[in-house]
Amino acid sequence: MRVRRVVPNVSSSQDASENREFYGLLGFREVMNHGWIMTLASPSDPGAQVSFMTEDQTAPVVPDMSVEVDDVDAAYALMRDRGAEIVHPLRDEEWGVRRFFVRDPNGRVVNVLGHR
Repeated sequence: MRVRRVVPNVSSSQDASENREFYGLLGFREVMNHGWIMTLASPSDPGAQVSFMTEDQTAPVVPDMSVEVDDVDAAYALMRDRGAEIVHPLRDEEWGVRRFFVRDPNGRVVNVLGHR
């Protein structure tokens, strides 16, 4: 299994435009906005990203980070078989990803995903 990118998710009650403006000063540009989640990326290094979330549309919690992998089904099977706490079950989302949430040893929630 290969990691494609890691994105910190910031739980935010702030207006998206405030985050877009502030992080824009550091060179970030908006690359995705679903209303409840906005992702900013560096134009010179598109893998350098940060997301701001007011909620998660289909999950019970806002994850602390997202890890995109090349085989989300294998990642899910490995985590489940090793007894990791699955916070949100593996499922296909309407915005084109397959994902699940798992709790890490520090109590952080990780959104593990793959694009369909």
